[in-house]
Amino acid sequence: MNDTELERLNMNYIHCLNNISAYGTDLLTSDYALTDAADEAQGILVRSAAMHDMEFSDNLLAIARAGAGVNNIPLERCAEEGIVVFNTPGANANAVKELVLCGMLLGSRGIVCGIEWCRDNAEDPNIAKDAESAKKEFAGQEIMGKKLGVIGLGAIGAEVANAALGLGMDVLGYDPFLSPTAAWRLQPAVEFTTAVEDIYRTCDYITIHVPAVQGTIGMINKDACALMKDGVVFLNFSRDTLVDPAAMTDALASGKVGVYVTDFATPEVMQMPNAIVLPHLGASTEEAEDNCAKMAVLELMDYIDNGNIVNSVNYPACSLGVCPEGEHRIAVLYNSADLAIGQVTAILEEAGATFDFANQTRDEHGYALINVKEELADDVLAKMADLEGAYLVRRVK
Repeated sequence: MNDTELERLNMNYIHCLNNISAYGTDLLTSDYALTDAADEAQGILVRSAAMHDMEFSDNLLAIARAGAGVNNIPLERCAEEGIVVFNTPGANANAVKELVLCGMLLGSRGIVCGIEWCRDNAEDPNIAKDAESAKKEFAGQEIMGKKLGVIGLGAIGAEVANAALGLGMDVLGYDPFLSPTAAWRLQPAVEFTTAVEDIYRTCDYITIHVPAVQGTIGMINKDACALMKDGVVFLNFSRDTLVDPAAMTDALASGKVGVYVTDFATPEVMQMPNAIVLPHLGASTEEAEDNCAKMAVLELMDYIDNGNIVNSVNYPACSLGVCPEGEHRIAVLYNSADLAIGQVTAILEEAGATFDFANQTRDEHGYALINVKEELADDVLAKMADLEGAYLVRRVK
C-alpha cells in the first residue's frame, strides 16, 4: 500500500447534501476531506434535503443537520442503524427572533397593504397627496403595552420573550418542559403559566416555538382559536403543522384572529384571508447559516474523533472529553430494552481489560463510551457486536 492509499484509508470523509457554509467546512481538520460520494462518507451535513428515502452505507456514522428541525431525516431508522443524528439548537435563534419581531410589526400595522397601495399607484403624479388620504386605510396599533404570549421557551422562544420586554410589551410564557438552562436565559420580568389556555385568553399577540411532535401537531385547533381574544395576531415561525389550517381559516374569516403571520407557504394558507405569508425566511441569513454550519461540523468531528455526543436528537448526550494519551476508546450504540451495559462490561472483565466508562440512555436507545488501558483484540469487540440489541460497536481510538 503506497502513501496515498494509506492516507486515503485513514481519512474521514464528509458529504454535503446541501450547500453548507464554508465557515463550517473550513473547520474540518487535515484528517477530513469533503466527498461527492455519500456512500464513502463517515459524516453527512444537511440542511433541508429529504433523507427519508435514502439508503445509508455501513460507513456512515453520523448526520448533522445545520439547523434545528429534523423532520427531513428518518431519526428512528438512523438510530437502529447506529447513526447518530445531530442538530444545531440556538445557532439560528437570533435570525428567527428578528423575523418574529418583524412579523409582529407587520401584523400590527398596515405595512404590507400600504406597500401594495404605493406600487399600485406608482404612475399617479399626485401620489404624495393621495397617499395622505389613503393612509387611514392602513392605520394599525403599536405593540408597546400589549401582551405577548410565547408558547415554547427554548432558544428562540426565550430570545423573542426577552426582546419583546425591551420593546415595552408584557410577556407571558408557557413551556411544560422548560429546562433550568432555558429558564436562566429568560429575563425575570417574563411571567409564566402552566396552562396554555391562559395565553389564548389573555394575549394580544401569540407566537409559537415548539417542535412538531405528537402532542403539538395541530394544537392550534378550533378549540384553541375559540379561546383567543378577538382580533389576536398569531405568529407561526416554527412549523406549519402546528396550526390546523381549517381552524385558522375560520378564525380569520370570523375576525377571532385578526392576522395570521406565518413563515410557511402552503396551498391552504395562501387561501386564508388576512394571512401574511413569508417563504420560510426564518433562518435565512448569512450569519445563521454560518453559525449552524460551524456547530454542525464541530459536532460531527467531536463524535467521529472522540465519540462524544452533544445535541443529538436520537441518542442521549454522553461525553468523556478527549481520550487520554495512551488509552483506547470504544463506543457502543444499543437498544436498552434488549441489552444491559453490564453485558458489555462483563466481556471487558473477561478479557482482563482495565476500563472506565460513561453510559446514558434515552427512550429505548443507549450509548456507552469506554476508555480502556489496553488495546482490545478484534474478537473482544466482535463479542460485543454480537450481543442482542447492539446497533454498532466502534473502535474510536
